[in-house]
Amino acid sequence: MQPHSIVVVSLHTPKERVWGELVDMSSAGVTLRGIDIGAFDDFVRQVLHPEGDRIGLPTLFFPMLRIERIALDEARGSVPSLAETFEKKIGRSLTDYLAQFA
Repeated sequence: MQPHSIVVVSLHTPKERVWGELVDMSSAGVTLRGIDIGAFDDFVRQVLHPEGDRIGLPTLFFPMLRIERIALDEARGSVPSLAETFEKKIGRSLTDYLAQFA
């Protein structure tokens, strides 16, 4: 996995799953611009219908001690990836969308 890949990071203690753009990965941990998967639909709604300024994604760091798994956000058969769902609903890729906040 390379920087700017769209990934899902599974964490433990507490158990969480975070989706977003990989910023950096090192032996210390993973830096990600992302959100909890449970907030994905809310994020898409906020992007589509902003009340004020457009929102980006927070930059988060997770120490390796908490990381259980990192998976590329990929389609599985007929089930689209979250990134594909975002692009279909918003009309631009997540990477394109986040570039405006860099």
